[in-house]
Amino acid sequence: MSTAEDFTQLPLLMWEKVFAKVKKAVVFMDDRCAEALHWSGGAAALLQAGARNVKQFSSFEACGENEPKAVFVVSTLLKGRTVDIIKDIISLSHFQYCVVFTAVPHSVHLFANNVSTEMEGFPVFEQFEEKLCEWMGNMNYTAEVMHSPVVFAHVSQQLIVASPFAHLFPLLPADLESINAKRPEKKRFGTLNDLDGHSLPVELQVEIKSLVSALNSMFEAAGMREESFAVGPMSRIIAGELANHNQAKNRRKTAANKASIIFIDRTMDLTGAVGHHGDNLAEKILTVLDPLPGHVTDVQVDMLELTSVQRTPHSQNTVAPGCLAQNHKMSKEKLLENLEKYVEHCKLLEIQGVCASLKSLKFIRKMEGGLKHFITCLQFALGDGDFPAVLRQLLPLMKPRGGEDSSSSGSRLGQDECGPDELILLLIYLYTLAEEVQHFADGGEEELEKLERELIGALTLVVTRETELSPLLQSLTGCAAAEELTTERAHSAVGKMFETLRGLSHMRDHLKQLRSVYTASDGVHQASYRPFLRQVLEEVFHPDRPECPDIEHMSGGLTDLLKTGFSMFMKVSRPRPRDNPLLFLFLVGGVTPSELRLVKDTVAALKPATQVLVLSTRLLRPTDIPELLFSTQRLRPDVGF
Repeated sequence: MSTAEDFTQLPLLMWEKVFAKVKKAVVFMDDRCAEALHWSGGAAALLQAGARNVKQFSSFEACGENEPKAVFVVSTLLKGRTVDIIKDIISLSHFQYCVVFTAVPHSVHLFANNVSTEMEGFPVFEQFEEKLCEWMGNMNYTAEVMHSPVVFAHVSQQLIVASPFAHLFPLLPADLESINAKRPEKKRFGTLNDLDGHSLPVELQVEIKSLVSALNSMFEAAGMREESFAVGPMSRIIAGELANHNQAKNRRKTAANKASIIFIDRTMDLTGAVGHHGDNLAEKILTVLDPLPGHVTDVQVDMLELTSVQRTPHSQNTVAPGCLAQNHKMSKEKLLENLEKYVEHCKLLEIQGVCASLKSLKFIRKMEGGLKHFITCLQFALGDGDFPAVLRQLLPLMKPRGGEDSSSSGSRLGQDECGPDELILLLIYLYTLAEEVQHFADGGEEELEKLERELIGALTLVVTRETELSPLLQSLTGCAAAEELTTERAHSAVGKMFETLRGLSHMRDHLKQLRSVYTASDGVHQASYRPFLRQVLEEVFHPDRPECPDIEHMSGGLTDLLKTGFSMFMKVSRPRPRDNPLLFLFLVGGVTPSELRLVKDTVAALKPATQVLVLSTRLLRPTDIPELLFSTQRLRPDVGF
């Protein structure tokens, strides 16, 4: 396989190993694997392969005496909570045959168990097979444990998402402080770019190693020999791990098909992720509709709008929601393209459901109108004034909803006012550009600190006056209901949020060339946003551009060092991303629908013959960014310990 189209078939291929084992079995699957399967045929694919039933991976599930076979599919290590749930299900059932699939390879299980040397066979899996027989109550029963990288979802023609890694996000300066706090003073790291894989917490190392192993499995199935490149600290670590992965080294010696892969940190450009840039149907749908329960990517379409069922508080679950994932190849390929093609290929009822849902939500008008307009105004202001002056423009917006000057009596659907979630998005947008526009006069830094204290106080008041906490505010404050939230707790949460915001403006400080995503006004042209992804692609594909120092080659090892040494005496060219006919862009931390269109258009303009496939940890909504910045355990992800 050497084409991008062939490569997109691999996520389904990874499930074949599971399908071969589910005949006459009850399948228990965790949410992360279920989401990956959702885009590769869903539960129907399991039933078609012979499964008797599909159940949630939960201690509250079990099977009857007439169901002797079970298949478990999990995305985590076979440790801790995962083991407890499997044991609970088996103990409450009457199984005689159990098969366990884990998306985490045996080598990572060894690492998680502090085994540093390679071992023959699969001792961790073999020991777990014995435990399964013990829990089933008879050592002569059959138990199998194996690895299958069922983590990828083919979302569109040009996008593959690794949904189990949706919360893997590049580290921030606040995370560097946490790492340094546990190290001797002389061994502390100066910048995020100084970090290496061994310095990270075990949980994060497990997450990265699992992702790299899954990527290697995909490349192995495709017969790929890749050259890895990286932009950003987290991308350097992941690309370095892939370059040094033992199985990947062996694969690259014999693989016939050449490709390049560039890992890019999402934190290199958060401006584009929160700015509602472009006019993209998929972005609107993903932002407005609620996600499917247990899912990160797909949304639920309210099909009740298309029926004669009267809407009541109890009618919500009367009609099953629709979704955007399509079993038909042509429908799925057109998801992220323009509206005409989308209507042409998707199921009519679900299109009508989407349209009805969009029409019924006044929030879409505020998001696309007021918020987008205000962001445009901020771009003008950034070009004309210093950062504190621009930041001060947010103060009039920071008023509790439903106040004397408010038009919506506290409703979340008001058209003329911003709630706390929207205010946080605006703050992120401004702070990501702060370093590019800060021009302090005398006492400017003191003025900024004073202004930030005012903003913290104003936003705290807005949050405490909310009658209902949004999911973001719940995770930010740790309170499930507005009644639990105190002023002190809200003030502390907002203060920590601003500590994180201050670090956002320095995420590109280590770069030599691609340091800016903002073009200031020159009196003729207005200030504008320059997408980081477009700049990277221009550096890669423009024939007259020299090698960009910010796109770091990671696959070379000793060979690359020798070439660098020889280049002092003779002309030696190092590998470049454009050398190969297939290019993978892996965005660590998520990609937006608008960026997918940008990639397609930019490559078509610069080098049409090159095939580009985007891989990412998730498909982003603007509202995802605050959660990833302020509410995600970046250093210690949930890997099932």
